[in-house]
Amino acid sequence: MEPRMNFWAAAPDIVKALQTLNTALEESGLEASLRHLLKLRASQINGCAFCVDMHTREARNDGETEQRLFLTSAWHDSFLFTERERAAFAWTEALTLLSDKGPTDELYEATRAHFDEAEMMKLTSLIGMINVWNRVSIAFRAVHSAPTNMAA
Repeated sequence: MEPRMNFWAAAPDIVKALQTLNTALEESGLEASLRHLLKLRASQINGCAFCVDMHTREARNDGETEQRLFLTSAWHDSFLFTERERAAFAWTEALTLLSDKGPTDELYEATRAHFDEAEMMKLTSLIGMINVWNRVSIAFRAVHSAPTNMAA
């Protein structure tokens, strides 16, 4: 697969603004493990190979286990995730798949049981941010890294 364009070079002011928001979200106080898992889950839903690869590697580098990374797409059926993580996964799926039904009042209340108002805004913004990166990466065919042990 070949990239369609270098979006970083095509609109550097826009990418810089996206990076500024991204940095604010990384420094928002939400735990790193949760941020990694949610970015991975949204990227799986959206089918963004570049982002799935990147967020899996970042999570692994920050100490996330292989098993939890493998089970992120099947979190509903795994006991490895905390109630807080499960609430965040459900919120991520509802916001990423808005056309399905979006976030219901029941889901909002269930998520609020684990996140205060400020965290809800941070969580929602993080989900929006990864969805923007997914859409940009997919639209312009960002190419994920190659395995280091791949034969030439």
